[in-house]
Amino acid sequence: MATTATVPCTRAALIVNTGSRTGAQAFARAEQRLTALGVPLVDAFGLRDAARLPETVEAVLADGCDLVVLGGGDGTVSAVVDQLVGGRAVLGVLPLGTANDFARTMGIPDDVDAACEVLRSGKVVDVDLGVADGNYFVNVASLGLSVAVSRALSHDLKRRLGAAAYPIATLKAYRGYAPFRARLEFPRGDHAAIDIAEAMQVAIGNGRYYGGGNVMSPDAGIDDQSLDVYAIARGRFRDHLAIVSAFRSGRFVEHELVTHVATREVVVRTDPPRHINIDGEVVTATPEVFRVVHNGLHVAVPQASTAARLETELP
Repeated sequence: MATTATVPCTRAALIVNTGSRTGAQAFARAEQRLTALGVPLVDAFGLRDAARLPETVEAVLADGCDLVVLGGGDGTVSAVVDQLVGGRAVLGVLPLGTANDFARTMGIPDDVDAACEVLRSGKVVDVDLGVADGNYFVNVASLGLSVAVSRALSHDLKRRLGAAAYPIATLKAYRGYAPFRARLEFPRGDHAAIDIAEAMQVAIGNGRYYGGGNVMSPDAGIDDQSLDVYAIARGRFRDHLAIVSAFRSGRFVEHELVTHVATREVVVRTDPPRHINIDGEVVTATPEVFRVVHNGLHVAVPQASTAARLETELP
């Protein structure tokens, strides 16, 4: 039976990516606020080098911390999921990035003080994760045009424009982009194989939001034991413009150029091979197998959040 609980904590660590969009300004404020709220902080780290995030999380877990408060954007969360999956620690999130799609999915407020309050008066839920080649992801894995968008989305552009940087980078990447052949296979037999002769993009979503507030599909969730998979085929510019205009509602999956299914496992093959972007980082390539990991991560969320439930006890 699903249960809820206030956030349990005996030892907490604050880790902030001070290289994220608002991280440097928020670090001192978050430490001060968490202490005032009675969260038992035993350590606090402001990291300019995001590459140190995994080792820092490993260190605080080895030190017995059962609440890891992570300040940063979606890339920051994704960088440490591998260390947290299946463990005893709860993840607390302070949304300090450009898109903050994971926090948006979970209903975590983007105000630092309000996000800190969640860690005192919120509840714990467990959420699904996606995994590809041992790389866990909370939001989305994608290939095709999205990888070109990611490369066009410079750190400086995100810092200057915030979420508005995404459509600008998309238009830049779209010009002259060459389609590719894609095949989707479903090892569990829930769908027949799907071939797209001229694909522009394929995405595999775990959460509800991605790309700065876009919705994977109208029914997408992070606690539904499935991945939302969509493929966009080549078409006229006006068709793609119509698809993009429906990204915010998720209704783009109803367009005739879009193939959409929900599944627990999918194999993606392409010709030629394509790089795969997982939560903002290019880390693997096709062919690739994507699976959902049910209840893989414990997260602190507001009491009013309906994104997920607590179905597994904390270790």
